[in-house]
Amino acid sequence: MQETRLGLIGYGEVGRIFCAGLSGHMQSVCAWDVKLSDVALAVPLRAQAQRDQVSLCASAAELCSQADLVMSAVTASNTVAVARDAAAHLKVGTVFLDLNSASPGAKREAAALIEAAGGHYVEAGVMSSVPPHGIRVPMLLGGPHAKALADKLTAWGMDAHAVSEKLGVASAIKMCRSVMIKGLEALVIESYTAARAYGVEDYVLPTLQETFPSIDWSEEGRYFYSRVVQHGKRRAEEMREVANTVREAGFEPLMSAAAAQKQDWVAKLAAKGLFEGVQKSGGWQAYADHLIQQARKQD
Repeated sequence: MQETRLGLIGYGEVGRIFCAGLSGHMQSVCAWDVKLSDVALAVPLRAQAQRDQVSLCASAAELCSQADLVMSAVTASNTVAVARDAAAHLKVGTVFLDLNSASPGAKREAAALIEAAGGHYVEAGVMSSVPPHGIRVPMLLGGPHAKALADKLTAWGMDAHAVSEKLGVASAIKMCRSVMIKGLEALVIESYTAARAYGVEDYVLPTLQETFPSIDWSEEGRYFYSRVVQHGKRRAEEMREVANTVREAGFEPLMSAAAAQKQDWVAKLAAKGLFEGVQKSGGWQAYADHLIQQARKQD
């Protein structure tokens, strides 16, 4: 019998994927997103929800009154704020799964709010991009309630593993990985764009291929540019949380902070329409050319 009532806070790309992928396993699925309060932004969300047969709530309070499993899938900077909002309305015993890319400190702060309200907090470290995997995206869970939830999620077709009863471990794994992955995105964009500006990319990329032959550097470049252009704002927020993670460990996050700046820089240019007309299926060179042209305009 399908008894779980799912509530998704954050009906963006990740939220929509989880709602659609889990609906067949749930008694009901509802979602709420702050964008629903904006008439223009709400139109595509309501259309998507209708296609996915997802009920949209008018507030976090309404969502929490209906759900016994709440998933939070918002931007990293809103992790604690959403937990605080939900905690004010949660029913006792509600499981709160925090999917957000936040530092261990932020996850522990969110957990304290949920647990004080009688909820059961579980942190998640989502270990890859969600769109290619859907609900099968590899996910590490942490906290006292992680094992019980992991068993349920696995039964629903998800790839979830409990790694620790201690809060902060799963997010630390995720964020330390992001130092490399999101940092590599920023490095590739800086390296490739500069190489393109100097006209030496046909020399630089083969040397990378020779040093790391298992990586298709041209294809990775295309993918990295396209993801940062499309999701740079969200990635920059994550890298700021990565920087917090490094700082919480007692180190100055020099590399992570710089990567956040690079991601944010690309995101702001994308928001201004710099990359309009560039096809994600094309090569990385088109993205680099737009950046080069923008730089030369400013000279």
